[in-house]
Amino acid sequence: MRLFGAAGLAAIAGCTGGSRGNEGESDEPVDETGESEVGVDVGAGNGYQFDPTSVRVSTGTTVVWEWTGRGGQHNVAARDGSFESELAVEAGTTFSHTFDGAGTYEYVCVPHEQQGMIGAVEVVEE
Repeated sequence: MRLFGAAGLAAIAGCTGGSRGNEGESDEPVDETGESEVGVDVGAGNGYQFDPTSVRVSTGTTVVWEWTGRGGQHNVAARDGSFESELAVEAGTTFSHTFDGAGTYEYVCVPHEQQGMIGAVEVVEE
């Protein structure tokens, strides 16, 4: 699995405008440890963002990405190849992945990576 440090995570978080409800205020991941399922919007903000940009979860947590219908066709693709959704545009489309190993997993929307559509899931042991 691709791992990178806190500096890399902070850089990613800064690329797309911050965390859900706190846009631009913090580069810290949204702490969702202890939750069994966590949601991330695909096509948030200007249509080319994930919201939250970065999230911290416990091992065994399922992350569910849900399309907003904004920004055209998007996908969710791990940089390390461990998961990848199909391209979709329709609001309400979902894709999920369960994170079993600790580490930080960077992912992108392949068609919009150059526009900064990058996110991260930090997985911690509890």
